[in-house]
Amino acid sequence: MSSILGISAFYHDSAAALVRDGEIVAAAQEERFSRVKHDHAFPSHAVDYCLREAELPVSELDYVAFYDKPLQKFDRLLETYFAFAPAGLRSFMMAMPLWLKTKLHLPREIRKALQGQYQKKIVFTGHHESHAASAFFPSPFEEAAILTIDGVGEWETATIGVGKGNRIRLLKSLKFPHSLGLLYSAFTYFCGFRVNSGEYKLMGLAPYGEPKYKDLILEKLVKVQPDGSLHMDMSYFEYCHGLRMTNAKFASLFEGPERKPESPITQREMDLAASIQAVTEVVVLAMARHAQELTGSRNLCLAGGVALNCVANGKLWRSGLFDGMFVQPAAGDAGGALGAALFVHYQLLDQPRVVDPGDTMKGSLLGPSFQGDEIRAELDRLGAVYEEVEDEATLLKEVAEMIASEKVVGWFQGRMEFGPRALGCRSIIGDARSTAMQTQMNLRIKFRESFRPFAPVVLREDVSEHFDHEGESPYMLVVAEVKKELQRELSAEEKAAMQDADLRKRVNVSRSHLPAITHVDMSARLQTIDERRHGRFYRLMREFKRQTGCGVLINTSFNIRGEPIVGTPGDAFRCLQATDMDVLVIENFVLRKEAQNQQLSEKEKQKYVSSFKLD
Repeated sequence: MSSILGISAFYHDSAAALVRDGEIVAAAQEERFSRVKHDHAFPSHAVDYCLREAELPVSELDYVAFYDKPLQKFDRLLETYFAFAPAGLRSFMMAMPLWLKTKLHLPREIRKALQGQYQKKIVFTGHHESHAASAFFPSPFEEAAILTIDGVGEWETATIGVGKGNRIRLLKSLKFPHSLGLLYSAFTYFCGFRVNSGEYKLMGLAPYGEPKYKDLILEKLVKVQPDGSLHMDMSYFEYCHGLRMTNAKFASLFEGPERKPESPITQREMDLAASIQAVTEVVVLAMARHAQELTGSRNLCLAGGVALNCVANGKLWRSGLFDGMFVQPAAGDAGGALGAALFVHYQLLDQPRVVDPGDTMKGSLLGPSFQGDEIRAELDRLGAVYEEVEDEATLLKEVAEMIASEKVVGWFQGRMEFGPRALGCRSIIGDARSTAMQTQMNLRIKFRESFRPFAPVVLREDVSEHFDHEGESPYMLVVAEVKKELQRELSAEEKAAMQDADLRKRVNVSRSHLPAITHVDMSARLQTIDERRHGRFYRLMREFKRQTGCGVLINTSFNIRGEPIVGTPGDAFRCLQATDMDVLVIENFVLRKEAQNQQLSEKEKQKYVSSFKLD
């Protein structure tokens, strides 16, 4: 028997994961406990949770694994700064204190964070080894090609590998500073969104534009080889040594300075988003094709931040290059904690691996859950007004009726999701048939940009009725098109609105029988659900379909802009109070907004909301 704690920390999205005898027992991001979005501090709360879930004291851990090799990363940092000296002096002086105080002394820092109770070995796995392990070992494949793509690890920015049984092997890598992830982040920055958190906004903006700059990008900024490797002209970028991603030469190429955050989005930003998305798809497809050639496998596993680009994933799936594809739902740095633990169990300890045809991620529902007594105690402490509905059938019937009447429902059930997506346990849900729901949820609930699309969740057995997709998509990591026969023919007035500079007018055009989840290009970021993985959420959707004939809902993360997904009943109640959400359902407890007798004052509400307009 072996118990392994995996940790990712100090860079982006700190997390902890615990693996016991190959089983993933628990995993969570630190931000869900600290309430600091993308928290990069040591994941003390996440570690404590994982140990509680496993009912394991620190002293009984067999191994602790860290998801990358800090000395190699420091080597890359120093070499890069020296290459650009003295240009990077300010950035160097900002980076060094944290490195000298903490990052170069990780064994000491880890043992101290574990309160001195762990004295055994600490294993440091390679960053892309961790990504590759997180993708392959939980996958439903005995063997597969592995593709990892992100900003940068130690030196690698992308790797191609192969997995078979209980072993993985990296075959080929792309090195810093040439990076698809950093190229995409440069455009994220230039279009006025925050790097490392705004890339999905850029992806959502892309369908509003035309890829008019695609050829210019491929001519001036990056040369892409047939195998997907790329070479960037670094004279356009500052991320190696500066505090900006791009420079004046980049701005001149695209006819003006970067967009300021919160300023109006222009057609240029829409076209830039469409263009870098098109380039990304070219590179991902080329890398995947080369991975297939190198390995001969008909299965593919994906991880790294770029693997969260579900538009590219959808194109890859439909390309026919592979018969099977698995994307790690926590594909970014958080998933590295899980990958490190799995790498130790299988690769270093040589333990046998049993393949589960449905994968071993347990629906990525690996976080904490809450029981009736502790929920009741917390709601009473907060002065919440609630009713408790013990009978599940009655509860689901009432909630389905609320959704069908266009109520917005906060849905807090079971174990919290691991990774960036809400998958039906910490979700805000609504009626996908509503013509007003997208704008209403964006502006009144999420307090975010009105152009942002919402994802559909669909009963697994109904997916092909609504979307051009066959098979599963349980982790909301593939984009598919709404079936053509369900798309609406637009009137002349609606077609004119679709060209309007005001994105709100484009959003308000009803494009299909499911207008709230149909993006302007007729696409949707798809999640399929089934009884085995999703339990009560699946049964709620079955009840909604019984009442309405429709097996599709909106499913968006239970948070507002700038805040992590809610982690506790208290977080959920706070979100209810500060937004125009109609109903909150926490397990069997139903809270109606109109019934709450301790509303925040308007001044308190505005203070609360304004504090989240940071990204």
